Amino acid sequence: MSHEEFPTDAPAVVTCGLPYANGDLHVGHLRTYVGGDVFSRALETLGQQTAFVSGSDMHGTPVAVNAESEGVSPESFALEWHEIYKETFPKFNVEFDNYGHTHDETNTAITRSIVRALEKEGYVYEKQIMVAYDPIDDQYLPDRYVEGTCPYCGEHARGDECDEGCQRHLEPGEIEDPVSAISGNPAEYRERTHKFFEVSAFSDYLSDFLDGLEGTSNARNQPREWIESGLKDWCITRDMDWGIDYPGAEVGDESSPDGASDESSDLVLYVWVDAPIEYISSTKQYTDRVGPDVYDWEETWRGDGEIVHVIGRDIIQHHTIFWPAMLRGAGYTEPRAVMASGFVTLGGKGFSTSRNRAVWAEEYLDEGFHPDLLRYYLATNGGFQQDVDFSWEKFRDRVNNELVGTVGNFLYRSLLFAHRNYGGTPDASVSPEVESRIEEAIEAFTAGVNDYSIRDAGNAAVRLASFGNEYIQRNEPWKLTDDDPAQAAQVIFDCVQIAKAIAILFVPIAPDRCAALWAQLGEDGSVHDVTVDEALDPPARSFDEPEELFEKIPDERVEELNEKLEARVAEATDDTTDDTADAQDEETETTGATDMDDIEPLTTDRISFEEFQDLDIRVGEIVSAAGIEGADKLAKLEVDIGLETRQIVAGIKQLHDLESLQGTRVVIVTNLEKAELFGVESNGMLLAAGEEADILTTHGDAAPGTKIR
Repeated sequence: MSHEEFPTDAPAVVTCGLPYANGDLHVGHLRTYVGGDVFSRALETLGQQTAFVSGSDMHGTPVAVNAESEGVSPESFALEWHEIYKETFPKFNVEFDNYGHTHDETNTAITRSIVRALEKEGYVYEKQIMVAYDPIDDQYLPDRYVEGTCPYCGEHARGDECDEGCQRHLEPGEIEDPVSAISGNPAEYRERTHKFFEVSAFSDYLSDFLDGLEGTSNARNQPREWIESGLKDWCITRDMDWGIDYPGAEVGDESSPDGASDESSDLVLYVWVDAPIEYISSTKQYTDRVGPDVYDWEETWRGDGEIVHVIGRDIIQHHTIFWPAMLRGAGYTEPRAVMASGFVTLGGKGFSTSRNRAVWAEEYLDEGFHPDLLRYYLATNGGFQQDVDFSWEKFRDRVNNELVGTVGNFLYRSLLFAHRNYGGTPDASVSPEVESRIEEAIEAFTAGVNDYSIRDAGNAAVRLASFGNEYIQRNEPWKLTDDDPAQAAQVIFDCVQIAKAIAILFVPIAPDRCAALWAQLGEDGSVHDVTVDEALDPPARSFDEPEELFEKIPDERVEELNEKLEARVAEATDDTTDDTADAQDEETETTGATDMDDIEPLTTDRISFEEFQDLDIRVGEIVSAAGIEGADKLAKLEVDIGLETRQIVAGIKQLHDLESLQGTRVVIVTNLEKAELFGVESNGMLLAAGEEADILTTHGDAAPGTKIR
């Protein structure tokens, strides 16, 4: 790992968090996989040697529970979904160099070797712990077989994670008031011997690791609280039949470390041990297929490789605490970057699979939409770590205004004029103005990749197309063909040169449409093998009449899609009688949005206008924001309210990327009594909506200090 600007001389690997092999994919799931594919392709466009890998997560209690409900084995259940995922991802032009799964021989072998290495180095020990047990069904309850109350924040939680509250990883025995998630029976705790990974031994290392970690700021900031509050060692075994047996437990294994306890013979490894190891295994399988001369997995994972993980923000802790500690302890290369995405909502509300409130991956394709349209929407609609709202109206607007109106319009009008008047590219060379503008686009694309911003990388091509529209309109070559044919040829040559640059810079976002554009330009070879260095090479001399690359989405089409969605939701809601199952579904489909059923009713109490005027509510601008040490949820803000700068404490620490808030215009109540929270004075109140603390901002440019009336 170099930390040099991409491209580097070292091989890179881009990985995506593994999807659980237990259900259909929807557009919310696709955000991470599209993001990983875009970033991987962008690295290759810069000239970086890159492998793009992932795989299906076959183990864990969600798979076992769902398989049991269908009356099939976990292996056959998970393999069926694995095959569906392998078929689905390419339909959205998400092209992994290797897509494996955690139950295959490669991952099983590497997982066991890593655990043995950790044992050999003294990082694994045995400990007796209290494990939830269902005395009625005579069954131990690992992970998501148990539910209860989080001991840290008091919210409802799963056995391995407080997914509704503080987002902490929970160890066996920590959850309070446990009940069986299968039977609903009250559970009790019984003592069992399990294996522990000594994560606490890596505290200093992990602190330094986060200092150098690249990617999105939420991946660096969120884990610091866990380190500062003291790392707990990690239970890496479970009382289950489904998973990778703890090393030494498998029949005929003669390489078990000395002194391995017989008590581990009925334990399997926790899913979060073998799941990230699939990144290594999948990379090795790629090397096994193409040969080390093409790509050497050991140079990446045991040498100086550039490792980039693209994940959802709900699994930051696993990738920035447990995983790098495992890699360090076993002698593997640590990640260079972690890119953690925000969630996707649907029309401002959360996805609900039980209510069929989702735009399913296959449904999107069945409606006849091109995958590159969705790729553009997901990749460029806000920063990668921000939540993105999908609606058919917004989707239509982005397609019609940007892909059709800006990119498609420039490409079609320019190439059509070139073909009809010159049979292709006229005899000229690129002008200094256009050469400079293409170089700026290349610089913006390169900067976007090195800032881990797929939005900025994608927008580089869109802005270049916008310049192209302005350039051709300003120069009006159709008026010059008779009066100044040389100048007309110059303008059209420039436009074709811009089109070629767009094909190269936009290919990570729209790989299929850019391949079509490359063919329309009459260029040789594949645009997927071209780098930014060729964006200013002279275009092909001749090409055929072009076709339009993007089509407008009619308004009535959106109305039709909304009607279908509303009908499906209504039908599914009528059929939903199991409130518990629906609640579990909402946990699984974490979106950061609230359902209408969760909105508090309007108060019937009224206040007078005079009472409202007593509130001094002002526009403020956040100067700085930082978490308060020792507090899970609280952040200290310095807010400019025009006449002065106020210090305000707000419960937004885990819900917002604090670094990105600087410069945000917010709404502040300034005349509340001062309060002290965790020893920090708060002189005002930040206004925000809902449990996710959606911060109230201004629509226009009202200056700090402006009073809200």
